[in-house]
Amino acid sequence: MSPQPRHHAFNYIELSVTDLAQAKAFYARAFGWEFNDYGPSYAGISSHSGDGEEVGGLALAEAPRAAGGPLVLLYSEDLDATAQGITAAGGKILQEPYEFPGGRRLHFADPSGNELGVWAKH
Repeated sequence: MSPQPRHHAFNYIELSVTDLAQAKAFYARAFGWEFNDYGPSYAGISSHSGDGEEVGGLALAEAPRAAGGPLVLLYSEDLDATAQGITAAGGKILQEPYEFPGGRRLHFADPSGNELGVWAKH
Protein backbone atom coordinates (compact mmCIF):
# COMPACT_ATOMS: atom_id res chain seq x y z
CA MET A 1 0.00 0.00 0.00
CA SER A 2 1.37 3.41 -0.96
CA PRO A 3 1.89 6.00 1.76
CA GLN A 4 -0.80 8.65 1.99
CA PRO A 5 0.35 12.07 0.78
CA ARG A 6 0.78 14.54 3.66
CA HIS A 7 -1.42 17.63 3.81
CA HIS A 8 0.44 20.73 2.55
CA ALA A 9 3.69 18.76 2.06
CA PHE A 10 5.73 18.85 -1.12
CA ASN A 11 4.42 16.02 -3.25
CA TYR A 12 5.57 16.27 -6.86
CA ILE A 13 8.14 18.26 -8.85
CA GLU A 14 7.57 18.86 -12.55
CA LEU A 15 10.30 20.10 -14.89
CA SER A 16 9.58 21.65 -18.29
CA VAL A 17 11.97 20.29 -20.91
CA THR A 18 12.45 21.14 -24.58
CA ASP A 19 13.51 17.63 -25.65
CA LEU A 20 11.89 14.80 -23.67
CA ALA A 21 14.17 12.02 -24.94
CA GLN A 22 17.29 14.09 -24.21
CA ALA A 23 16.03 15.01 -20.72
CA LYS A 24 15.23 11.39 -19.88
CA ALA A 25 18.68 10.29 -21.08
CA PHE A 26 20.39 13.04 -19.06
CA TYR A 27 18.58 12.33 -15.77
CA ALA A 28 18.92 8.56 -16.19
CA ARG A 29 22.66 8.83 -16.78
CA ALA A 30 23.42 11.56 -14.24
CA PHE A 31 21.20 10.35 -11.38
CA GLY A 32 19.89 6.89 -12.25
CA TRP A 33 16.31 8.09 -12.56
CA GLU A 34 13.68 5.82 -14.13
CA PHE A 35 10.53 6.97 -15.91
CA ASN A 36 6.94 6.04 -16.69
CA ASP A 37 6.08 7.17 -20.21
CA TYR A 38 2.69 8.77 -20.81
CA GLY A 39 3.00 9.51 -24.50
CA PRO A 40 5.26 11.78 -26.52
CA SER A 41 5.01 14.81 -24.23
CA TYR A 42 5.22 13.55 -20.63
CA ALA A 43 7.23 11.13 -18.50
CA GLY A 44 6.70 10.51 -14.79
CA ILE A 45 9.77 10.25 -12.57
CA SER A 46 9.69 7.01 -10.57
CA SER A 47 10.41 7.06 -6.84
CA HIS A 48 13.80 5.62 -5.82
CA SER A 49 12.03 3.61 -3.13
CA GLY A 50 10.71 1.12 -5.69
CA ASP A 51 7.16 1.50 -4.38
CA GLY A 52 5.70 2.30 -7.80
CA GLU A 53 4.98 5.91 -6.86
CA GLU A 54 6.12 8.93 -8.80
CA VAL A 55 7.91 11.93 -7.32
CA GLY A 56 7.70 14.19 -10.35
CA GLY A 57 7.58 14.46 -14.09
CA LEU A 58 9.17 15.82 -17.22
CA ALA A 59 6.75 17.87 -19.34
CA LEU A 60 7.60 18.69 -22.95
CA ALA A 61 7.43 22.43 -23.62
CA GLU A 62 8.35 24.66 -26.55
CA ALA A 63 10.67 26.70 -24.33
CA PRO A 64 12.16 26.19 -20.87
CA ARG A 65 10.54 27.98 -17.94
CA ALA A 66 11.93 31.40 -17.22
CA ALA A 67 14.73 31.55 -14.68
CA GLY A 68 13.75 32.28 -11.13
CA GLY A 69 11.25 30.80 -8.74
CA PRO A 70 11.92 27.88 -6.40
CA LEU A 71 15.19 25.99 -6.70
CA VAL A 72 14.93 22.20 -6.63
CA LEU A 73 17.72 20.61 -4.56
CA LEU A 74 18.81 16.98 -4.78
CA TYR A 75 20.90 15.19 -2.15
CA SER A 76 24.17 13.39 -2.90
CA GLU A 77 26.37 11.14 -0.80
CA ASP A 78 29.38 12.18 -2.96
CA LEU A 79 29.06 15.69 -4.40
CA ASP A 80 32.27 15.52 -6.46
CA ALA A 81 31.20 12.26 -8.14
CA THR A 82 27.76 13.76 -8.77
CA ALA A 83 29.34 16.82 -10.43
CA GLN A 84 31.33 14.52 -12.72
CA GLY A 85 28.17 12.56 -13.53
CA ILE A 86 26.28 15.74 -14.40
CA THR A 87 28.91 16.88 -16.89
CA ALA A 88 29.39 13.37 -18.33
CA ALA A 89 25.63 13.20 -18.97
CA GLY A 90 25.60 16.53 -20.82
CA GLY A 91 24.72 18.96 -18.03
CA LYS A 92 26.57 22.15 -17.20
CA ILE A 93 27.88 23.10 -13.76
CA LEU A 94 26.70 26.67 -13.13
CA GLN A 95 28.23 27.06 -9.67
CA GLU A 96 31.11 24.83 -8.57
CA PRO A 97 30.79 23.10 -5.18
CA TYR A 98 30.90 25.56 -2.30
CA GLU A 99 30.69 25.32 1.48
CA PHE A 100 27.59 26.33 3.42
CA PRO A 101 26.63 25.66 7.06
CA GLY A 102 26.02 21.92 7.19
CA GLY A 103 27.62 20.85 3.94
CA ARG A 104 28.56 21.60 0.36
CA ARG A 105 26.41 22.47 -2.64
CA LEU A 106 26.56 23.03 -6.39
CA HIS A 107 24.17 24.32 -9.05
CA PHE A 108 23.78 22.87 -12.54
CA ALA A 109 21.73 23.25 -15.70
CA ASP A 110 20.15 20.30 -17.47
CA PRO A 111 20.13 20.17 -21.30
CA SER A 112 16.87 22.21 -21.37
CA GLY A 113 18.40 24.94 -19.21
CA ASN A 114 16.61 24.11 -15.94
CA GLU A 115 18.73 25.09 -12.95
CA LEU A 116 18.82 22.64 -10.04
CA GLY A 117 21.11 22.23 -7.07
CA VAL A 118 22.74 19.28 -5.34
CA TRP A 119 23.97 19.26 -1.75
CA ALA A 120 25.91 16.90 0.46
CA LYS A 121 26.74 16.77 4.16
CA HIS A 122 30.33 17.52 5.20
